[in-house]
Amino acid sequence: MSNAVAVLPLLIAPAQVIRGDNALEESTGKLGDLGKRPLVVGSDRNLAFLSSPLKNLTPSYHSYAPDCSENSLAYLKASVKSHEADFIIGVGGGKALDTAKLLAHQCHLPIATIPTSAATCAAWTALSNVYSDAGAFLYDLSLARCPDLLILDYGIIQTAPKRTLIAGIGDAVAKWYEASVSSGHCTETLIIAAVQQARVLRDILFQKSPQALENIGGEDWKQVVDATVLLAGVIGGLGGANCRTVAAHAIHNGLTHIPACHHALHGEKVAYGILAQLRLEEIVLGNQLAVSARGQLIQFYEQIGLPKSLEDLGLRDVSLAQLRHAAAIACQPNSDIHRLPFTVSPEQVMAAMVSTTTADTIGQKVKAN
Repeated sequence: MSNAVAVLPLLIAPAQVIRGDNALEESTGKLGDLGKRPLVVGSDRNLAFLSSPLKNLTPSYHSYAPDCSENSLAYLKASVKSHEADFIIGVGGGKALDTAKLLAHQCHLPIATIPTSAATCAAWTALSNVYSDAGAFLYDLSLARCPDLLILDYGIIQTAPKRTLIAGIGDAVAKWYEASVSSGHCTETLIIAAVQQARVLRDILFQKSPQALENIGGEDWKQVVDATVLLAGVIGGLGGANCRTVAAHAIHNGLTHIPACHHALHGEKVAYGILAQLRLEEIVLGNQLAVSARGQLIQFYEQIGLPKSLEDLGLRDVSLAQLRHAAAIACQPNSDIHRLPFTVSPEQVMAAMVSTTTADTIGQKVKAN
């Protein structure tokens, strides 16, 4: 072992996590500890239920529309100044929370996150994804720290559409398939621990997701919510960048540049991206373990309702030009796809994307434009 001193860039967890059936109402004091003049970022639908918890504060409510984009952030930064805000509250799904976290980071203010669904682990992490106003992925940014306060209110999460939890399961299960392929042979203790936590996360989701979706609000449901919102965030925090995103998320990023795919949730695109990543392992390496893993995942997806193919994502008529553009975005120089332990080309990514449910290289035809 080297005697050199190393600074580990680990941002593992929020400073405080409050979790429970009525967590928001019981967090009034904790929110007040962060400041008195919060700027609240969320969608119009998600802002109404904050009136009671914030009754002793002086909030200013703002939508993050049209997206977690540079234009939205510029508007919100001006709003922070005009309101003289002393902390930020993010409430909503992944994009609302990413916007709020990045705003707090840029304004050097404390941040509280209140997820309204279990669709992502954005409430936990020190990371924000930035999109164009039209919803196309541009880049991600590492933040100075995880949120100062995370409030996971099961009562709020329970009101979200079931589809959001299914998408969260897809996003979270990717942790194993991405971390194991990028860091599975690493000898660093903390990364080994993160990869093994990703395996535990996968097993929890495989075992408990079907029952959780049948009994919303039950114990299995709470454990799956904890897995998608909390444990998924721990893995990236503990393992760092190599345990966060690889090809599945890179393919998601490419898909955001196809307008017809904008209706699909983040985790739905990532879930499909896992199958495409496994196909890449088959196509490039001839990896038979990837064949088995893909078959297991397809069965799981069919059981809980995750997309398995471009057609499932609503892209049956995607043009060759659109698919080529998405693959090029997935393979751009700074893409996470280059964390794979082998080199891939846009053409190989295209081949994987059109054959996620088949055993042959190309699988399904793509309409030429």
